[in-house]
Amino acid sequence: MEQQFDVMGRFAGGAQYIAGELKQGGSGTTHAVVDPATGDEVYSYELAGTADVDAAVSAAAAAFPGWSGATPGERSDAMHRFAAVLTDQAEDFAYAESLQCGKPIKLSREFDVPGSIDNVAFFAGAARHLEGKAAGEYTGDHTSYTRREPIGVVGSIAPWNYPLQMAAWKVLPAIAAGNTIVLKPAELTPLTSLMFAQAATAAGIPDGVVNIVTGAGREAGEHLVGHPSVAMTSFTGSTEVGKRVAEIATRSVKRLHLELGGKAPFLVFDDADLEAAVHGAVAGSLINTGQDCTAATRAYVQRPLFDAFVAGVADLMATVRLGDPFDPATDLGPLISHTQRDRVAGFVDRARGYGARIHTGGEAPGGELAKGAYYRPTLITGAAQDSEIVQREIFGPVLVVLPFDSDDEGIALANDTPFGLAASAWSRDVYRTGRATREIQAGCVWINDHIPILSEMPHGGYKASGFGKDMSTYSFDEYTQVKHVMYDNTAVARKDWHRTVFGDR
Repeated sequence: MEQQFDVMGRFAGGAQYIAGELKQGGSGTTHAVVDPATGDEVYSYELAGTADVDAAVSAAAAAFPGWSGATPGERSDAMHRFAAVLTDQAEDFAYAESLQCGKPIKLSREFDVPGSIDNVAFFAGAARHLEGKAAGEYTGDHTSYTRREPIGVVGSIAPWNYPLQMAAWKVLPAIAAGNTIVLKPAELTPLTSLMFAQAATAAGIPDGVVNIVTGAGREAGEHLVGHPSVAMTSFTGSTEVGKRVAEIATRSVKRLHLELGGKAPFLVFDDADLEAAVHGAVAGSLINTGQDCTAATRAYVQRPLFDAFVAGVADLMATVRLGDPFDPATDLGPLISHTQRDRVAGFVDRARGYGARIHTGGEAPGGELAKGAYYRPTLITGAAQDSEIVQREIFGPVLVVLPFDSDDEGIALANDTPFGLAASAWSRDVYRTGRATREIQAGCVWINDHIPILSEMPHGGYKASGFGKDMSTYSFDEYTQVKHVMYDNTAVARKDWHRTVFGDR
């Protein structure tokens, strides 16, 4: 595939987008965006410092009165234009996303980009439906109603695994509700977040409504979270970093939304469609090279199907094609970096060391792929339930399979980690699947599928996977304040309840 644009030329102005313009960072530290498929540098820029964060927050604060004061219809119209701009630039977005992340181009074209455009279109409509509770006379003497109002400046931090989609998930509900935003993307993957903000400007969304600061977490990120003019923080990332974000945010009692790590169980009962479960497990564990917090990472299979399931997954994984992300035939790209590849390899090597069996994969490929951050799809059995490879988030193309006997045991094992972001259950029995949906502790439970998401439905976790929702109209609960307004209807100076303070009835 030919390069769609000159990255260095397109972002020559810098990797900060403040008040409608690209700007250079002021931290004094240079950072490189590296193509994880080749190890080659594709863009170099100066990271944001605290002064850049201050400038972005000031721009967002200045834009807030005008944007929050716009009618829902005006915000909706601007966001419809936003979706049209993204549609026109879809191929550029797909190229940039694959370049900075190593995603197969078919994943960027068919999942990341259209999903993000659909998100914009959804929130363009949802902007006109920010409704409160209908007015009513609940005391008999007063009329009450509720208003949903924007919070103010939102400071959001997004991860590197889905840079475009995470920018959309953070920006769209915030601005649809009338807030303004400063988004900090991951330093490794700023390109499509910057393009997303530029597209918003091109669509006529006012300068300062959407701002990007690309800096290190400990400098730019922590300063953004703790900034006194930031009214809310939304963070997606690891649970450990989420704890630090929460610590900083609570100092000033900010509204907080956290979407954190996952360790999704894939629960296969003995009456499941074996072929469907095998295909679902391979697709669900390898999506985005396993760098997905909802990826199927631990499969629990009832014993009558266990051996056949393991054999089927091993055979199907062996057919998955690693290669150049820009080759349409490539199924699996590299991990985000060599550091991440080595982290994944460490989990597998330690599991091998304590007796787990590697059925396929378990190594980085050689030859032409050796220079990239590739790791073969890996299937493991024989790990203990309390081992790190079962309990901790790996974020790589690794699936661990464990057996179970009774339905009670299977559901208990599915719940036996600190996480609760997503899960799936596989069975032809509606009562079994119904029980699984009720008893599995996760924000999303798929039945006979794993991974699909849609703009109309919420995404968020239980337990150590965080709280609050992305996507859907439920996300407005994070990005709006609910205000009760109460009118007296009597025009009486001395109300009956005043006797509790002075006088008699």
